[in-house]
Parts: sequence; structure tokens; C-alpha cells
Amino acid sequence: MPITNNPTIRQRRLARTLRDLRVAAGLKHSDAAEILGCAESKMTRLENAQSGIRLLDLRALLDAYQVTEKSQRAEIEKLARDAKQKGWWVQYANSIDSAYAAYIAIESDAAEIYDVETNLVPGLLQTQAYTEAVIRIQVPDTSQENVDTQVKVREERRKILTREENAVHMWVILSESILRHKVGTPEVMREQLESLLLASEETNVELQILPDESPLNAALFGPFVIMSFPTNSESDVAYAESNTGTVYYEEQSDTEQYRTLFRRLNVAACDVSKSRALIRKAIEETAAK
Repeated sequence: MPITNNPTIRQRRLARTLRDLRVAAGLKHSDAAEILGCAESKMTRLENAQSGIRLLDLRALLDAYQVTEKSQRAEIEKLARDAKQKGWWVQYANSIDSAYAAYIAIESDAAEIYDVETNLVPGLLQTQAYTEAVIRIQVPDTSQENVDTQVKVREERRKILTREENAVHMWVILSESILRHKVGTPEVMREQLESLLLASEETNVELQILPDESPLNAALFGPFVIMSFPTNSESDVAYAESNTGTVYYEEQSDTEQYRTLFRRLNVAACDVSKSRALIRKAIEETAAK
């Protein structure tokens, strides 16, 4: 189901968590409303992420839902507090569309990212020059101001890989053809490939290349991303692109399908050592041009 930036992604995750806990406890909306001494419609709004919740009310619900583990309660309370906060991307609200802002919001909260790309180097691993070249290919008549803004946004996004606490662990599988795509000048591509090689050596980045000869290349309809979060109370989110737009999946049955596909790609892709060798070969070919 599509996700927008209103309500916030964190509000949606909190609402989903509270709904799942209520259902697991065998309670109805009316039961939860009685616990809080409020109208049933308030519970509906809460579980649809249309309203927030006071800390006292949240704790009362957690008691009723028999959530006794201190760490789990702390995680949910933190999620409720974070749901009220705005992210750094808000300052770019006039420059990026709501769908992109929604994606950034999910990405910034992720603990692990599993990224499959079929056409381009993923944004989190792009160099500035490569990002600029991609933007100019996609929107030839865009202004330099817009290009500069988009590059800044990519730079901010990349900080999740290098933050001191809880840096994101990223597992990337790239179609081999990406290494040979002409994005910008040969110098831009060489710099990007060299940057990919360096990224593959980071402890929190796993990078594999899916070789051209793999039949799975033909079976991929497009790129997709799976994001998981640091707390057990939060479900995975899968993001996929299609001819009609982008779609997010939150139901476990849907996200598990993407995890199954990722595992198949993981087996079919070259190991890290051979993947680095393919990147080095592409660098040599680019340098020879």
C-alpha cells in the first residue's frame, strides 16, 4: 500500500504496533476505548495513525495488552516520542516530492537495508558526480539549483552509513550491467566504480554483483529494497518500483516474498571477492576508453 508523509512513517509504525498488540491480546476497539475512558472513534483514529497518544494512555494500553517486558515497553515508548519529531528532510519540503520524503523517513530509521538494483548504483552509494549525472539524464531541463539540492539530499541520506551510533548495515546486490552503463563521462563512471570498490570494504556494507549470465536477471521486474528496524516490535517494509509508480509492502506475507527473492539472488550472485574483481575489471575497461 502507498505511504505518504502525512501521517508520518513513525506514526504509522506506532499505530500498526498498537493494533497488533491489541489483536494479540484478544481485545476489541471498544475494550481499548473503555480502558482509556474515551470514544471508540478515538481508538480507530489512533490505529489509523490519525492521532497521537499521551504517554499515560500508552502505558495504560501496554498494561492491558500484557506487554510486561521492560525493553519492549521502552522501545514502544521511544517510537511514540519519535513519532512527534520531524526529520532533517523537512527543510527540503519544497524541493522534493512527498513520495521521496516518505522513503527517506523510512530509510533513516532502518537498522538494515537489503537493496537490489537493476539499472543504477543505489543512492546511498552514489558519488556526487554520479548523482548529478543521473539527475540530468532523468530531468534534462532541470535547473542547477535543483541539481545542487538533490545532491545535498543524497549527501544527507548517506550519513546513515557512517553515523557513530547504530550505523545502518547495507547489503547490496547489483546487476552486472550497472558497471558498464554510461552515466556521465568516463571519468564520472570510473570515480563511481572506485567508490563502490571502497564501499565494499566497509564493515557495514556487503556488495555482490549478479552476473549477466544469471537467468534471475531476466526475472527481475525492477529494483526493490527491504528495510528492517532496530526494535522487535516493528515489522519490515519492502519497497518496489513498477511501471505505475512505487509501492510499499508492510504485511509479513508480502515482505517475506521479497526476502525469499533476495535470498535467491544472494545465492546466484558472485561472492564478495569475485564481485570486487568484476568492479576492478570495469574500472580498467573505463580507464582504457
